[in-house]
Amino acid sequence: MKITSGQINAVAELKNTPTAKAVYDALPIEGSANRWEDEIYFVIPANIEAEPDAKEVVSEGDIAYWPEGSCFCIFFGKTPASKGNEIRAASKVNVFGNVKNAKVFSSVKNGDLVVLKKA
Repeated sequence: MKITSGQINAVAELKNTPTAKAVYDALPIEGSANRWEDEIYFVIPANIEAEPDAKEVVSEGDIAYWPEGSCFCIFFGKTPASKGNEIRAASKVNVFGNVKNAKVFSSVKNGDLVVLKKA
């Protein structure tokens, strides 16, 4: 999956999960970025339940779906919920892929257009 915002272009490797399939099948998707410290999220047209392995603590570069808000998320550092050096979502998310060099998203601002496309 390709993720772009302005001059930023990244490729996400997707896992073989129901969430990854549902999001991929819904592409292309565009959204207005919301920043929560070092996380970007926005609502997407998907209604996906939490998977059995949904979790709050994620890794840098993880892309996830947040069932409580129907949102796509990119994690590239600490959030306001983080404790110590961990990267923590607001609540459990379905991690369905990863982006290498995710720190490039640190230049994305609130309101910037983010586009998700099939690679």
